[in-house]
Amino acid sequence: MRADGEVRFIKVSSTLQKRVAGSIAVLLALWLVALAVMAWGTYRAEADLAALAQEKARVASASKRIDAYGGDLGKAVGELEERQKFLEEMARMLPEDMVEAAAAAPAPATPAAAETAATIRKVSAMVPGASGLAAIEARQIAFAERLTRFAEARARRAEAAIRKLNLDPGTLTRNTQAAMGGPFEAMKGAEDPRFERLGLSLARMAVLERAIDGIPQVVPASIQNITSGFGFRHDPFHGRGAMHAGIDFRGPIGSPIFAAADGRVTFAGVKSGYGNAIEITHGNGMLTRYAHLSRIDVKVGQGVGAGSTIGGLGSTGRSTGPHLHFEVRINDRAVNPRPFLEAAPNVLKEVRAAGAK
Repeated sequence: MRADGEVRFIKVSSTLQKRVAGSIAVLLALWLVALAVMAWGTYRAEADLAALAQEKARVASASKRIDAYGGDLGKAVGELEERQKFLEEMARMLPEDMVEAAAAAPAPATPAAAETAATIRKVSAMVPGASGLAAIEARQIAFAERLTRFAEARARRAEAAIRKLNLDPGTLTRNTQAAMGGPFEAMKGAEDPRFERLGLSLARMAVLERAIDGIPQVVPASIQNITSGFGFRHDPFHGRGAMHAGIDFRGPIGSPIFAAADGRVTFAGVKSGYGNAIEITHGNGMLTRYAHLSRIDVKVGQGVGAGSTIGGLGSTGRSTGPHLHFEVRINDRAVNPRPFLEAAPNVLKEVRAAGAK
């Protein structure tokens, strides 16, 4: 220390330094322990509150059912009948063999199943005459949960198949639901969240599977006779570079042309450059176009199935010889049809086979 022109030194022994450092370390450790204890206490308090809230919800649910069975059995029977109708309506969205499998499958070991079992015991103890109705309700809930698992599994498989074809499931399903409406009618029997989840799961499954049905999956003519692919090429009339928005299939005039997927005919007539042409809208944002036809066998508004004959191969319009010009368009943007025609049949066959199990 420098003071009044003099320099003085203060010496701190190593022992004192060690004691001070040790004290600081102990204080720091105590502070960390205190923080940990506080954090643990906060966590336990929040966990206890959550558990208490969950337990209250279960008790409230059980109390509600006990009140329903004990107060007005006629009303309780009416509710069960409405739920049964709801289940029957939902089951129609699945193949009969899947519904039978869901009915025969063991009850799922879920928190909801445990809660339902506890409710049955309480109802049986407090309202013995309603124990049979409570058991019916338990079977309905178990069946709803099994159907939900089936529907969600099928939806996952459909979504995976769509992704394998490099398509966006979200875009296809939005397009599939783009033209919907009508008055709102609440679905009786679906007030319970488990039944509501079943309805939503089945609806999602149905939309995804409708989207799959609209994916081009049938070759509209002989794939061995492709003469011009999708993309850049030399124009056959003046030789300059041009974009070719589809693929061309050579063949004899009049040979059958097939719909590539399920859909509805939205154009059938003469189109500039295309000659006789057919356009089929598939309900998922996809449109297929068939051009240069010698004949048209369908009408606007007609529904067609994948593989059905819609016309005959020809050479009308801007054509150098008999062939089919085939396009696939997504939201009016031309995409290469070949990957769909080559991959879709196997991919969709797999997902449909899995869905039927």
